[in-house]
Amino acid sequence: QVQLVESGGGLVQPGGSLRLSCAASGSIFTIDFMGWYRQVPGKGRELCASIFEGGDTNYVDSVKGRFTISRDNAKNTVSLQMNSLKPEDTAVYYCYATIRTIARTYLEVWGQGTRVTVSA
Repeated sequence: QVQLVESGGGLVQPGGSLRLSCAASGSIFTIDFMGWYRQVPGKGRELCASIFEGGDTNYVDSVKGRFTISRDNAKNTVSLQMNSLKPEDTAVYYCYATIRTIARTYLEVWGQGTRVTVSA
């Protein structure tokens, strides 16, 4: 059993900052890909930031220069530092990871989601 647990969402004013964190636990051998998706009502999930085990990162254009994704491979955690937040960043943010278990099975795992609201 492997799970992802997120924390750090909340209400922030435009221009403010939030930091999201996600911790993976369970029978983990390696975690290849970790990412943060976000979803607003009526739309599909959007991959806004991702990071591979080696450290390569990617960002959707709308968050470049404002969001920073990082991970701690020893602790199996991934974080998303969000600065200069805009109302259009309001969404439910989901942590996602591709995990090789100790039993050498391959899993795609989602967190439960954490709500971020950017509003004055």
